[in-house]
Amino acid sequence: MRKNTRADAGAEALMPIWETLEAFIRGQVQGIVQRALEEEVTAVLGREWYERREAVDEPAGYRNGHGKPRRVALLTGTIEVRRPRLRGLAERFESRVLPLFQRRSSEVGELLMGLYLHGLSQGDFTLALRGLLGEGAPLSAASIERLRADWQVEYAEWRARPLADRELVYLWADGIYVKAGLETEKAALLVVIGAMSDGRKEVLSVVPGYRESTEAWAAVLRDLRERGLGAPKLVVADGHLGIWGAVREVWPEAAEQRCWNHKITNVRARLPKKAQREAGAVLAAIPYASTRAEAEKRRDAFAAKYRGRYPEAVRCLEDDWERLMTFYGFPEAHWRHLRTTNVVESPFAALRLRTGAAKRFRKVTSATCLIWKALMVAETIFRRLHEPQLAKAVYDGLSFIDGQPVTTNIAGKVAA
Repeated sequence: MRKNTRADAGAEALMPIWETLEAFIRGQVQGIVQRALEEEVTAVLGREWYERREAVDEPAGYRNGHGKPRRVALLTGTIEVRRPRLRGLAERFESRVLPLFQRRSSEVGELLMGLYLHGLSQGDFTLALRGLLGEGAPLSAASIERLRADWQVEYAEWRARPLADRELVYLWADGIYVKAGLETEKAALLVVIGAMSDGRKEVLSVVPGYRESTEAWAAVLRDLRERGLGAPKLVVADGHLGIWGAVREVWPEAAEQRCWNHKITNVRARLPKKAQREAGAVLAAIPYASTRAEAEKRRDAFAAKYRGRYPEAVRCLEDDWERLMTFYGFPEAHWRHLRTTNVVESPFAALRLRTGAAKRFRKVTSATCLIWKALMVAETIFRRLHEPQLAKAVYDGLSFIDGQPVTTNIAGKVAA
């Protein structure tokens, strides 16, 4: 058996144990980054430390010590490095390993963004991240302010982007009210999401609008049209008169579908609590009928059962009936997307929890910008339309009856 030597004992002393593993890893990373900075300078000068220029055509310049220690936040923790300084160069040296004024990696910046979007308040960042990134992490409230400023620039650019290359098929519009702080007036965020001819869904507009008025919605739709967006084949929205007035003004050729979730909620509100459960089940089955005729039979059955006791509920269901049935004139595979405004509501379900808990908005612009950024994250996981090839058929003008494509037989008669 080989005896332990003094060198072996020294090596063991340098090895980490569980309690010192984090500090060991950070020390190793710090050494790697510092060496990378030194090697970058060597590559620029073309010579190692203490080597002289041997030829006139070699790069000019020389090392001039190091700058002050700088803390840099990485996902592995906070390290401290010193940037080498150079003098005598023809052009100013800019490090690509550690650019000037950078205090955190891009990955840490993304972490900050994700935590903020998920509801971590600005005042909690220091407490939450010190343990992860180390006590010396260069984080402050100003870091979040700069992050929000960057988003505002991105949002302004996004709102001005051209849309002429989109082949818009369906459009969902809804006004979302956010509890936490849209100033003193009760404002809404007017959100528009579109489905393109390839089945992809895209957030098209997120702007504040006062009480979902026709003027506010018309301004949103006109802005989309002026940036090149063509009229959709179908607009899906709730029963608010503002959006429908705007659609008829800006895109009168678009078909209109009223959201069934909003309609059912309105009908249930006109029923006593003891009848809501039973009646709600009957109502929910109506838009899932396989044909329009079957849906109307279910409507008539509901009316026959409840008109005598709850006439207001029946009248509410029958009101605006044609706009509730429009989805039957589009592909059956798309009905699940077209019956409701869930395409807009779903991403906001979790977002409302975050904004309601954080209560950190004081201005419309701040709320709008953050919610837009959250929607951009949600957009990356939007579900495409089922059977997206049918979206192209709708865009090209193919007609449908009860969800089936309309064809013309030899005798010239239309058949489904």
